[in-house]
Amino acid sequence: MTKPRVFVTRLIPENGLEMVRQEADVEVWQDPLPPPYETLSQKAQGMDALLCLLTDKIDANLISAIGPQVKVISQMAVGFDNIDVPAATAKGIPVGNTPGVLTDTTADFAWALLMAAARRVVEGDKFARAGKWKTWGPIDFLGPDVTGATLGIIGFGRIGQGLAKRAQGFDMRILYFDRRRHPEAERKYNAEYADLNTLLCAADFVSLHTTLSQETYHLMNDARLKLMKPGGILINTARGPVVDPEALYRALASRTIAYAALDVTEPEPIRPNDPLLTLDNIIIAPHIASASFQTRAKMATMAAANLIAGLRGDRLPNCVNPQVYAHNQICGSHG
Repeated sequence: MTKPRVFVTRLIPENGLEMVRQEADVEVWQDPLPPPYETLSQKAQGMDALLCLLTDKIDANLISAIGPQVKVISQMAVGFDNIDVPAATAKGIPVGNTPGVLTDTTADFAWALLMAAARRVVEGDKFARAGKWKTWGPIDFLGPDVTGATLGIIGFGRIGQGLAKRAQGFDMRILYFDRRRHPEAERKYNAEYADLNTLLCAADFVSLHTTLSQETYHLMNDARLKLMKPGGILINTARGPVVDPEALYRALASRTIAYAALDVTEPEPIRPNDPLLTLDNIIIAPHIASASFQTRAKMATMAAANLIAGLRGDRLPNCVNPQVYAHNQICGSHG
C-alpha cells in the first residue's frame, strides 16, 4: 500500500519526525533557513499533508497549489497567523497547532528577560568581555528593583497568567489588561484589572502576551510608549508587530522609557542594520522563548499527532478550525 506523502518545512526534533515517518513518506527541508515561498509552493504540490512553522507563509494561493488531495496542515506552533485559515476551511482542510505546551517555558523566558533588563545583565556581560571591568563601581549598571514593583501584563491568557504567578514570589503589584475580565485568575494571582492607559501609566514593567490581530498591530506606538514611566521597561514575548519598532527606537533613544527586552521583532529576523541594534538599553533574543529541550520535543509530538490524525481521517487533537467537522462529518474531499 502506498504511503501518503508529507512535506516538513524544517528539521524538527527527531521524536516528532519519527512518528510521521512511521505513517508517511516524508520529505524534510534540510536548510536551516525556511524554504522560499516559491520553493515551498512547488514542494507542497501533490503532498497529502504539510507540517509547517510560523516562518512559512501558507496563504490561499499556496493552499490551492497543494492540490485537492491534501488532508491536513499541521503547524508546530501555538500561533497560526501565517496560515490563511479561512482558505483552508473553505477547502475542508483541518489546521492543527500546539497550544498549552509552551506556557511555562515562555513565561519563564519572559521573566528572564524582565530580570535581565532590570539588572542590566547583558550590558554587564559585554562590559566584562570587553576588558572594561577594572573595579567594583558603586554607581555602575544601576537598575530598578523588581521586588515590590508594579507589573503590567497586556494579554492575560495562559502565558500572561504564568508571568503573574512568577511575579507573586517577588511581591509585585500585578495589573492586567485583556479583552475580557478573568475574575478567577484575579483572585488566584492577586491581580487587578486596569484599562490600557491606566496600566501603562502605573507599571514599572510592561509585558506583552497578546495575540497579533488588526487591533493589536503596533499596539505599542509612540503615544502608548509615552504613557509609560521614564524608568519603565517593556518586555515582548508575544509577536513582533505588536510593537512599532520605529516608535520603540525613538522611545529608547530619547529615554522616554528606560529599557526594552524583546524575543520577537518586526521584521523577523531583525535586519543587521536596524537602528535598534545600535542601542545599549535593549535586549534582543532570536525568538527562543519556547526553546527548552522538553517543550520543543512536546511541540514536535503534538504537531505529528495532529498530522497523523489528519492523514487517517480522524479529528485533530488540536484543531484551530473545527468547523471543518460540521455535522459530525470529517471532510475527506477538499474540492
